[in-house]
Order: sequence, then structure tokens, then C-alpha cells
Amino acid sequence: MCTILLSIKPEYTNQILKGSKKFEFRRSVAKRKVDRILIYSTAPEMKVVAMVEVIGVMKDSPKKLWEKTRTHAGISRPKFMDYYANRSVAYAYQLGELQKFDTPKTLAEYGISAAPQSFVYIEG
Repeated sequence: MCTILLSIKPEYTNQILKGSKKFEFRRSVAKRKVDRILIYSTAPEMKVVAMVEVIGVMKDSPKKLWEKTRTHAGISRPKFMDYYANRSVAYAYQLGELQKFDTPKTLAEYGISAAPQSFVYIEG
């Protein structure tokens, strides 16, 4: 089992927790097959709030990926296109079963001193 920790803005974290956002978009993805994502909600919360199963990873042009994911993208088309500006390839982790933590955890509990810009592998 491979788990990564992702830094996600609170507006998107909240949509994942509500179940309206089923895809987490990235400009690049982990080289290993990812089974689970720990969600680190960035400032002002700055806590690990949940873990979500990864069903799969999608890769396509930004325009085609938008068409495939837009109903559960959890982001507006303009913001999506801005994120992938000048990129020919877009990625999305397809999110599955969610486990929200009753008590959010700190990065230190995972042996991490600073929030990752992209992601970090979590052992164990």
C-alpha cells in the first residue's frame, strides 16, 4: 500500500469532505501507484483532516480531462484552465472512500516538519 500526503486548499478540502469533489487535479503525479491520499488542509487549518482511497489516476489533455471530470471537479472551468495554463498534460487522482478524522492530525505526527509543495510519501 502506498500513501501520499497532499497539501490541498481548504476550499477544495471542504468539497472533498462533502463528497462533491471526486477528483484531485495535479500537474504531476507520484511515480508509484498510490492507494491512499492523506489530505493536509492548508492555512488557516494546517492539519491532516482525512484519508481518501485512490480509485485510479487519469491522464489527458486539460480540455479532455475537464470534459471527463467536470461534474465532480469541485473547481470552476476558468480556475481549472488557469491551473493547467501552458500544459499539454493534466492528471487527476480519482477519489473513492473517504475517512474523515474525528481529531485532525499534525504534520509532526507523520514525521513531517513542513507542508509539501507537491506531495510526500508516507511510510507505514
